[in-house]
Amino acid sequence: MIVYDRLFIGGSWTEPSDPALQQLTSPHDQSVIGRAAQAQPADVDRAVAAARASFDAGAWRRTPPVQRIAFLRRFNVLREENADEVARLISLENGSALWFTRAGQPGLTRQANAYLRAAKEFPWEETLTPSDPTSPVHSIVRREAVGVVAAVIPWNSPFSSATSKIIPALAAGNSVVLKVSPENSLSMGFLAELLERTGLPEGIVSVLPADRETSEYLVSHPEVDKIAFTGSTRAGRRIASIAGEQLKRVSLELGGKSAAIVLPDADVQQAVAGLKFGSLLNNGESCIAQTRILAPRGRYEEVVTALKDMVESLRVGDPSDPDTFIGPMIRPDQQQRVRSYIELGIEEGARLVTGGPQIPEGLEKGNYVTPTVFADVDNAMRIAQEEIFGPVLLVIPYDDEDDAVRIANDSPYGLSGGVWSCDEGHALEVARRLRTGTVTVNGAPVAFDGPFGGFKASGIGREFGAVGLGTYTEYKTITV
Repeated sequence: MIVYDRLFIGGSWTEPSDPALQQLTSPHDQSVIGRAAQAQPADVDRAVAAARASFDAGAWRRTPPVQRIAFLRRFNVLREENADEVARLISLENGSALWFTRAGQPGLTRQANAYLRAAKEFPWEETLTPSDPTSPVHSIVRREAVGVVAAVIPWNSPFSSATSKIIPALAAGNSVVLKVSPENSLSMGFLAELLERTGLPEGIVSVLPADRETSEYLVSHPEVDKIAFTGSTRAGRRIASIAGEQLKRVSLELGGKSAAIVLPDADVQQAVAGLKFGSLLNNGESCIAQTRILAPRGRYEEVVTALKDMVESLRVGDPSDPDTFIGPMIRPDQQQRVRSYIELGIEEGARLVTGGPQIPEGLEKGNYVTPTVFADVDNAMRIAQEEIFGPVLLVIPYDDEDDAVRIANDSPYGLSGGVWSCDEGHALEVARRLRTGTVTVNGAPVAFDGPFGGFKASGIGREFGAVGLGTYTEYKTITV
C-alpha cells in the first residue's frame, strides 16, 4: 500500500486542507493500491501564492540559464536512476503493460535532453543589427519568463506530459503549479519526491492531484500568467475560453483521430507490424494513436485480414505479465465508453472483423475491453470522427491517392498521422499534404527536437525542443 497523505506545495510536503485520502484501485482487478491526499481550492491558493512570491522575488528567473539547465539535468538523472520505479507506478495506476512503461523510459530522457539542448542554444538575449547603419539606435531582444504557469496534464501518460511542461517552463525561469489527475497520485507523488531531491529553490514548483473543479479553479486563478494543458478537446475549449476572458497565455495539446495511409505499393505485413505499436500502444489510450487505417481498394481485404490476424495475436490481460500487450482501461467509465463506441460501430453498419463489446473471458474483474477491428467504415460515421481512446481500429477504403488524402484530412482533428510506402520520396510527398501536426513515414518514432502539437481541434501551440521552450517566454525589445 502506497500512501501520500501530504501535498507537495512550493517544494515542501504540506498538510492538505482536506485530510480525507482518496482510495486508488488497480484497473486490473480493483484491488486497493494506494491512498493519496487531493488538493482543494485552498491548496491551490497556497501553491499559486508560493509560485507568485518566488517569481516576483526573481531569484530563479534571474539565475543564469546554464545554472537552471544544471538543476534540470540533475532531475533528469534522478529520474533515469529510478526508471524502474517510475515504470512500475504508471503500470500499477494506468493498467499500461509494464514492458511498455519500461520501454518508454529512454524516451523521457530523449525528450528532456532535447529541451535542455534547446535551452543551452536558445537566444535568451540578442542584439539586432540596425537596418540603417547610420542610425544611432539599436535594439536588444530578450526572451523572458512568462510568470506563474498552471500546467494541467491527463492520466494516460503522466510522466511524459509532466516533464514536457515542467522542464521547459523551469528552464525559461518560470514558477510552476502542476495539476495532475487523481488516478496518477502515486506516480506523480514520486515525481514530487524526485523534484524535492533535485534541490530546486523554494516556491517554484508544486504538484497537486485534484479533480476537474479544482483544476478549473487553478486555471482561472488571477495570479496565473500561462496555462499549459494536455487533455481532451472538450476540456481544452473550456480552458481556452477562460484564457480568452482573462488574456492569459495558453497552449493546448488536445485530442486526435489520426489516419495511417497504406499506399498501394506498401509492404502490408510491415505496415501492420508497425501499426501494432502506432495504433495500439498504451492500450489504445493515446492521443496520437493512428486508429483510422486507410487502405487502397485493390488491397483492401489483404490489409483487413492482416490487421485481424495481428489484433487477434495480442495478449490481453494482467499488465505485469511480460507477454501482455493490451491491459485494462484506466477506469470503469472509460471501459464503458469504449464498449459503447464498439456497439455504436455495429449500429452504424460497420463490419465487425474481430472483437466486439464483450469483456474478455476471465478478465471480468478489471476494466478490460476486447481489441476490435471494424471494416467497411465510412469516414462520416461517428466512430471515424470521434476519439474513442481505446483499442479499436477502423479500416476505411480509398479509391486513389487524392481520395486517401481527402479522407485523412476530413476530420475535426489534426494531431498525428502516418504514411506507409516502399517509396520514401513518394511517402514524403503524401505526408506534406496531410493537415496534421506530426506525420510518421513507415513507422518512424516521434522526434523530440521538432515541434509537437496539432492543427484544428487538436490544439494551439507546440511542445518539444526550441519551439516548445519558446512558448514559456515573452519577447521584450529594448531600444538603446
